[in-house]
Amino acid sequence: MVPKVKQREYTNKIKFNFKNMLRLLTYLGKYKIRLSIVIICMIISSVSSVALSLFLKSLIDNYIVPLLASPNPDFTDMLSAIFKVGVAVYIGVICTLIFTQTMLRIAHSIFKEIRDNLFARMQHFEIKYFDETKVGDIMSTFSNDVDTLRQIFSEILPQFLTQGFTIITITISMLILSINLTICVWIFTIIMLICVKFLSTKSGKFFVRTQRSVADLNGYVEELIKGSKEIKSFCYEDKAIENFDNKNEEWFDNVTNANIYALSVMPAMNALGYMLYIVVAVAGAYCALFNIHNYHLVGIDLFTIGTIISFLTLIKNYTNPIAQISSQLNSVLLALAGSERIFKLLDQNVEIDDGYVKLIKEDGERWIWLRHTKGYDEPERIPLKGAIVFDNVDFAYESGKPVLQGIDIYAMPGEKIALVGATGAGKTTISNLINRFYDVEEGKIRYDGININRIKKYDLRNSIGLVLQEVHLFSDTVMENIRYGRLDASDEEVIAAAKLANAHSFIEMLKDGYNTVLDNAGEGLSQGQRQLISIARAAVANPPVMILDEATSSIDIRTEKLVQQGMDELMKGRTVFVIAHRLSTIRNATAIMVLDHGRIIERGNHESLMAKKGIYYQLYTGALELD
Repeated sequence: MVPKVKQREYTNKIKFNFKNMLRLLTYLGKYKIRLSIVIICMIISSVSSVALSLFLKSLIDNYIVPLLASPNPDFTDMLSAIFKVGVAVYIGVICTLIFTQTMLRIAHSIFKEIRDNLFARMQHFEIKYFDETKVGDIMSTFSNDVDTLRQIFSEILPQFLTQGFTIITITISMLILSINLTICVWIFTIIMLICVKFLSTKSGKFFVRTQRSVADLNGYVEELIKGSKEIKSFCYEDKAIENFDNKNEEWFDNVTNANIYALSVMPAMNALGYMLYIVVAVAGAYCALFNIHNYHLVGIDLFTIGTIISFLTLIKNYTNPIAQISSQLNSVLLALAGSERIFKLLDQNVEIDDGYVKLIKEDGERWIWLRHTKGYDEPERIPLKGAIVFDNVDFAYESGKPVLQGIDIYAMPGEKIALVGATGAGKTTISNLINRFYDVEEGKIRYDGININRIKKYDLRNSIGLVLQEVHLFSDTVMENIRYGRLDASDEEVIAAAKLANAHSFIEMLKDGYNTVLDNAGEGLSQGQRQLISIARAAVANPPVMILDEATSSIDIRTEKLVQQGMDELMKGRTVFVIAHRLSTIRNATAIMVLDHGRIIERGNHESLMAKKGIYYQLYTGALELD
């Protein structure tokens, strides 16, 4: 029994999280020198982009108009000025190239660092987290949300900074040309921002709904692919298509509405930009015709043709960056929502290991516990024998819902303890507690007389072999899958472990033998073959304690005999906990514990329990079946 998986919660609103924004910016702090280069290049690029617009005033008023009035025009000074402006623009292009490539490198470095941090952090999460969280949610955070951040650093942030510098530069340039006309621009800017806020709020709501619906759609497709055999067996194809169409329709509606509003930003901004252009042109012409004073940062004079044309050119460059920034706002907010999930994963509690008793292996054979005691220079050396004792243990995954109550188990070195009971009786929970995937609430578990809470988790788990009902094989060779049990095992030791587990003969028949690459969790192998590899993996680890969790419940009788022979060899001389549905596999157990709703209701060996004619007797004879 494990805790229920939590469902991801969604909201229809995008919220700006200032704390997460600051936390994201701390990643940029590691690249101070490169960021300084980026900012300098951005400023130069922004200045050069408006240099041509400012130059138009000088070109018209100081060169073209005087040259038109001159009987002998000399174009030398004008060509020299044009050349200087051309050099400035060319420098701006080079700076743009430098900062975009530099920012791209920074973005991918941050992207890699976040993924590395996520994966490293995840290796130290408590098993409880994986029991309570859907795999799809973790994968979505690990891939989609991180990729969204990559877009922020490589595309959106550079664009925001560039356009921001451009707006500032253009605004200063407009004030230099005409404060009168700049006030007209600011009035229109307020109207633009009101329009952007309305459209971005609408699109943001639908973008969040799109995120939710695409997650549901992907989850449903994954579910259907995994259950393809069941779908065909029960002729569920039409209903599956209908359900998929409904979910796809929901996604279609959301993504369509989101993009309708989002894509309306640029046309709306362009329309307002054209209106601004016309208003400024009319206002400038009116001021020029009626000799209205032009107030600007360097003084007061009259409007000229050069001033008006230069200002109109700046307006075109002014509205475009505002539109660009406005169209990216939702992307930024969605990325910040993704960052919230990333930081939630990074901040997830890791396993706390407060143990101090270590385990060493002497002469390649003897396992020794090293326990440091205050007042003694040398650690106490306790031979590992494999005695595990449960002393009045209580446990619950959720407060107020006990799973185990008053459990007493005495497993002496070399004994085989069998756990029997219906689903949810607490059998697997006992194995979880032995491995300290969870810690007991009341009572104690002792390993060779040592409270397991005092043993370092790594050393504790290194002394315990685990063979599960659901075998997980990795996308690697058969040899490496077995070697997962002990990474420093030689090829000869791996083959010896496979022979011990009765897996050698079928492995030799594979296409490339031990070098056969297993894909999709060993999809081409039978359940029994996967189980034999799992047993070989445990055998190569050669631990003093073994836990076999319903290892033969899903394989046929013939394969079970092979698996059972392999397990019998594996169990020799070890303390073994066996969780079994097939009671025929535990007849030779030293002690059999029958559990019901977290309590041991019967205990004894096969013969004594059969003589009692209680629950075990009914289970064994078929009068009562396990759920």
